[in-house]
Amino acid sequence: MKALFLAGGMGTRLRPLTNHMPKPMVPVMGIPLLERSISELKRCGVNEIVVSTCYQAGRIEQHFASDTRSGMKIHCICEEKPLGTGGAIKNCQKYFDDTFLIFNSDILCNIDLKALVASHREKKADVTIAAVEVKNPSDYGVIEYDPEETIVSFTEKPKPGEEKSRFINAGIYVFEPRVLDVIPTEKESSIERDIFPLLLKQGYRMAVYRGSSYWIDIGTPQKYMQAHRDIFEGSCLVPENNFKSDQVYGLSGADIAPSAKITGPVWFGKNVHIGANAVIGPNVVIGDGFEAGRGCEISNSVIWNNVSAGSRVDLDHSVVTAGCRIGSGVQCQNTIYSPESKLPFA
Repeated sequence: MKALFLAGGMGTRLRPLTNHMPKPMVPVMGIPLLERSISELKRCGVNEIVVSTCYQAGRIEQHFASDTRSGMKIHCICEEKPLGTGGAIKNCQKYFDDTFLIFNSDILCNIDLKALVASHREKKADVTIAAVEVKNPSDYGVIEYDPEETIVSFTEKPKPGEEKSRFINAGIYVFEPRVLDVIPTEKESSIERDIFPLLLKQGYRMAVYRGSSYWIDIGTPQKYMQAHRDIFEGSCLVPENNFKSDQVYGLSGADIAPSAKITGPVWFGKNVHIGANAVIGPNVVIGDGFEAGRGCEISNSVIWNNVSAGSRVDLDHSVVTAGCRIGSGVQCQNTIYSPESKLPFA
């Protein structure tokens, strides 16, 4: 089976985390989000991936060209101009001649993909949309469906109080290839606002699947931090870590001064050096190559690769992006620390 990832967006709402990195490549527990998603598909039997790129396409292409671990065939198709989600799918039509999956590339979820595809086939649907229930659906595309889980209407970002349902489009779809003929060629279009309503109007059978136990779109720095908190707390499951059974990962490969204190949950990358009297944790992700000076205190934060911190640096509820050098005595609370600037969380 094949799958398509829509990875062309600029990640504007996630800035400055996406100033030098496309949104699908932001690290989640040290692994780029797109790589994490592709690995999950391999476990579900998908053997060929198409990635539709545009913004900073070279970063994605370079990463997967050098990554031989997945054992999957991966095609990166770069749009010459932004085509929207509908146009991006149409642009990759030649790769799909059978039932296939589509994913927005900013999604982190725990969903049974085999059950999703089985439900699609059982209902003989042309399109199946994974849906999740949220408390406030007005920021999303809302789906209304009948008792047979057949979709009857879409409302994109309805006003509060005007929602017909609390189930929203989760950005995960199963498509039959004949559906692609409806999408205009080389024209910008939105699969959510333009194509799905058109398919419904033309009588295509569209179904909903409600089987996800966890879902978040990593579209803002706040949601990026929330995803890590959810992993630490165990509401979001990742295959390589279980913080309910082990509170600290990667400790054996880190160079940690005897007087330093580690309080889990903490995740360490490779080649990490922690100085004397440092206090690390709880709820901390530390990327590869991190160096912390004497007396640093770090809690509730995500640190990317190749970051260094001088002595007595205090980080709390913050994200530090790759390559940053933090001077001694700096305090960062509720901050996004990038090479260009320090910005407070909105």
